[in-house]
Amino acid sequence: MGLKTLAGALGALILLAPLAATAGAPTLTRADTREGLDLSGTWHWSVDPYRDGLEGFHHGPPGLGHRRYDDVDVDAATRAKPTALYEYDMDRAPTAVLPQAWIGHDPTLRYYQGLMWYARRFDAPPLKPGQRAFLRFEAVNYTAKVYLNGKSVGEHEGGFTPFSLEVTDVLRASNNQLTVGVDSTARTDGVPPPVTDWENYGGVTRPMRLVITPGTFVDEAWVRLTKDGKIAATVKLDGARAANQTVHVRIAELGLDLAGVTDAGGALNASTAAPRSLVRWSPETPKLYDVVVQTDEDRLTDRVGLRTIETRGSQILLNGKPIFLRGISVHEEEFGDNPARTITEASARALLAEVKQGLHGNFVRLAHYPHSEIMTRLADEMGLLVWSEIPVYWLVDFSNPRTLALARGMLADNIRRDRDRASIILWSVANETPITEPRNTFLGQLVDDVRALDDSRLVTAALLTARKTAPDGTVEMGLNDPLAAKLDVLAANTYNGWYSDDPLDRLPDMVWKATDKPLVFSEFGADALAGFSDPKLMRKFSEDFQKAYYEKTLAMAAKAPTLRGMSPWILKDFRAPRRQHPIYQQGWNRKGLVSPTGRRKPAFFVLRGFYEAKEAGR
Repeated sequence: MGLKTLAGALGALILLAPLAATAGAPTLTRADTREGLDLSGTWHWSVDPYRDGLEGFHHGPPGLGHRRYDDVDVDAATRAKPTALYEYDMDRAPTAVLPQAWIGHDPTLRYYQGLMWYARRFDAPPLKPGQRAFLRFEAVNYTAKVYLNGKSVGEHEGGFTPFSLEVTDVLRASNNQLTVGVDSTARTDGVPPPVTDWENYGGVTRPMRLVITPGTFVDEAWVRLTKDGKIAATVKLDGARAANQTVHVRIAELGLDLAGVTDAGGALNASTAAPRSLVRWSPETPKLYDVVVQTDEDRLTDRVGLRTIETRGSQILLNGKPIFLRGISVHEEEFGDNPARTITEASARALLAEVKQGLHGNFVRLAHYPHSEIMTRLADEMGLLVWSEIPVYWLVDFSNPRTLALARGMLADNIRRDRDRASIILWSVANETPITEPRNTFLGQLVDDVRALDDSRLVTAALLTARKTAPDGTVEMGLNDPLAAKLDVLAANTYNGWYSDDPLDRLPDMVWKATDKPLVFSEFGADALAGFSDPKLMRKFSEDFQKAYYEKTLAMAAKAPTLRGMSPWILKDFRAPRRQHPIYQQGWNRKGLVSPTGRRKPAFFVLRGFYEAKEAGR
């Protein structure tokens, strides 16, 4: 079977991918606004490096004294039967406040990769007749096995997208025992691959919630402004009565009430001409409208911005007008000496404010995986355009059907979660992937998936650059990637002068080939240890070198004829275990324009000056 035929066959088999127990499960849009119970807070944890909570010595089931998910009070059980042997006790294990990666629980877990068990007990709100109950996790890194009251209720693979598990028939009124086995070990056939360049942050890293819904509820609601000037709504109901239901989509401020009846699959698509009073969302005017989606059983609310994004030749058009993306790349890691991927509204706002107010930016690349819903909603509110991507890069197994199925599922989950975020203008399917036929087929499928799921945004991928040196010594940079033909926006990661021996003074003379589509510099950067100055030698890792690097790279960028934006690497220094220079790195990637605690380096002000000039139209 050829690779293209294989990829097509995989489209029909995606729901059969390993650990895809949540495939087809509800999206539960805006679960945070629904009735239920916040499960964040104090949890017990127990490390399990040999995974004996899942398997015995001879590959059989785990023994009685090792099953951390059993619905038992270990202390009471051993008092009742003193000869009983238990080698765990989750009710009396150490505690931690979740969400948080386990790097924050105990310093000895700094480099732990493996299985960790979490458990807590809770009383549930009483269910009314016909109501349903779900456990919804916003992110568990990397795989999760979930048990409620001793019963397995589902599994999920992929550390950055939400998943929901129905527990209506397992939930009890009081003293529910919830146990989650979290394995941080990345798989060679997984997404992302095991080799990376940032802290893995194993654990339950985003909020979790018990969600109570009606028997049939609004699962997805996507409201957007189309390029032909209409407000369109796509609504998906979940439940036994999803078909032939009347749905209203109301925006009171615009006097709008889109109404219709769902089809046999529980879906509604409706549209109407946008009123003249509509204020389009933009970085300068991040207007959000209160949207209410209502059926006879359910009512869902959201705040949505309405805008258009498209390309014309080498231009990117926001609301029909050309825009230059003044951006920066950001990892999901809060400021501080000891981050633990604890992204609260306050910590997300601190990061995004450095982009918006500090750098005078209008754009952020959320790298290299889907970030928290907190981040994308704040980008809507604050007026920042967003590049959102899935972790397909480097050593992804492009020939493996399982890997493709996993990537497709992750991409679909990401898009369905965030389609209502006006801030997101770019879906990225990959970063720095070497060109091969299996890779081309794999990524081509992902691009097709994006277009099928969301025709209102642009598709991109961060590509490797091609370099040619002319006889006169002129260096010509460009892209030579067959994937470019399928993309709306071309993106290049370029590190001339850092990962090459090019003298910085030569960078402005490098020539970038004009492209037939908008070009974005998706990455460039240089490490600098905050406070280390070396103006005489200009050694790498000095603030002097980083500052000069930015000055020369921006001079090069100013001459690139079709460049329409950039997201340099990166806003702040971030944890990276592969970076081990004992003086300059110490487990951190130092390409940040600010230190881990927020100290701005000289290069920060170079980029800010460049963006101020762009903002002023100079």
